[in-house]
Amino acid sequence: MESPLSPLSYQPYLDQLIAFGSQEARKPDLLVAKAEYLRLTGEVFEDDQLFELRMASFLDYYLYDRVSPASGKTPAAELYELRLQSGPPEEANAFRCFTETVHGLFEVRKLGKGLVRLRELHSGKDFDITERRHMVGLETGDVLEARLIPFAGHLLFSSAFCFHPRVAVKAIKAEAKRRKKKEPQRPPVEMVWECARRAVKAERYKQIAVERIYDFSQTTPWLASAS
Repeated sequence: MESPLSPLSYQPYLDQLIAFGSQEARKPDLLVAKAEYLRLTGEVFEDDQLFELRMASFLDYYLYDRVSPASGKTPAAELYELRLQSGPPEEANAFRCFTETVHGLFEVRKLGKGLVRLRELHSGKDFDITERRHMVGLETGDVLEARLIPFAGHLLFSSAFCFHPRVAVKAIKAEAKRRKKKEPQRPPVEMVWECARRAVKAERYKQIAVERIYDFSQTTPWLASAS
């Protein structure tokens, strides 16, 4: 049963959050955040095929993850607290969704009618995502970076994805398992960003075998910032 927040689209609330996060006074910090994000995930250019998806991922990072040096909070948390103080409860509840997103590397476990089941590689936890669109090209067993937004009793995808080559799936899963066992102190997001950098390399240097680019025993030159 869907909640009063239906129809099932967070977009009107996201539009308000984007407007809040991109106010004129925030633009200098927005530029700093973008530079930080590109250092984490690899430089991309407008003629790169994954440019638009990467910019969508940056927006997610800026709104949901990055703590503002000025406020000590993410823009999502700031706006939620403002609406909690001054807006109707159901609207504040909608904005709370943006403070509870799930971001990570996932394996596709099931593709059903209106549903995608993903398994987060670090925790092993399964998530059922409501998805009414047919996700072209996505197959069971694929590995992707995604962000899940809890809204109106459902989990929904954000617009940001990073799809990794199928031939790299075995290496990614093995490295996630190794880090969990051997390096449990490392934040899981480190591997998300590292895989994003490798995805840029795979896209840009098609003459190099994908298996070599996703060889996690190699830290250079493939992990240097993309250029």
